[in-house]
Amino acid sequence: MKIVAGNSNRALAEEISKYLEVPLAKCQVRRFADQEIFVEIQENVRGEDVFVVQPTSYPANDHLMELLIIIDALRRSSARRITAVIPYFGYARQDRRASGRTPISAKLVANLITEAGADRILTLDLHAGQIQGFFDIPTDNLFAAPVMTRDIKERYASDNVMVVSPDVGGVVRARALAKRIEAPLSIVDKRRDKPGESEVMNIIGEVSGFDCILVDDIVDSGGTLCNAAEALLKQGAKSVTAYITHGVLSGGAVARVSASKLKELVITNSIEPTAAISAAPNIRAVSIAPLIGEAINRTALEKSVSSLFS
Repeated sequence: MKIVAGNSNRALAEEISKYLEVPLAKCQVRRFADQEIFVEIQENVRGEDVFVVQPTSYPANDHLMELLIIIDALRRSSARRITAVIPYFGYARQDRRASGRTPISAKLVANLITEAGADRILTLDLHAGQIQGFFDIPTDNLFAAPVMTRDIKERYASDNVMVVSPDVGGVVRARALAKRIEAPLSIVDKRRDKPGESEVMNIIGEVSGFDCILVDDIVDSGGTLCNAAEALLKQGAKSVTAYITHGVLSGGAVARVSASKLKELVITNSIEPTAAISAAPNIRAVSIAPLIGEAINRTALEKSVSSLFS
């Protein structure tokens, strides 16, 4: 197989390469003076099974365009199969029409990737599982739950942990983690009065005396998490830690989390952590490189990927 890395998360691609003991293919991704993207694959990929590692994180449009051009370059270089490995799938939150005259951008992006020439998609914790149906090619949606489960078991006594969903929409994800670690489940009932703001109303479940684990797929502004942590502590929780797959953390989110009552925010490196995130005292990143690396290996060998989570 060949592994090609774009510019969005080179560190993760190198970790995956190290896990698989396969060197990264030589690929130059650069920009002209007017910021047009140019890609050159600098080694032979004819007849190869190629995996392109490129999360479409901030700046989403640049990284998406890089991915499309890399795929096109590989297709025109006669690669046998091209798998787009997208640990963080940008535009995933635009998966439905929330009001009239609005797009379904996640479907548009799926069409673009397919038309560029991708044969398979490998992604991680999609915002909504049904986004897999937006693609007309095989799509594997991996879950970060095994990585998080291992970390939680190493740090917390299993008889004193309570898994908490920060909203009703995340109950399925939280329940799956609770089942893995054999812990009870609570739900934060919140009401969002206007976009970008959230107000915690009440807690469904008894959290007093528990180490609470908030679970979600994306943390962006951090407002929901910080409000949820405060509400849980008011209800008598011993501590509150958040385990979130994708640390978008835009705007003043890092400062907000650092100043909050969260004991710790644990994210994965699906999006490359910024210097501010790395310096934050209560934000920690765990690596999903072994998980993605094993999924790539199984895909290349035509073995089951779903058995990773059984």
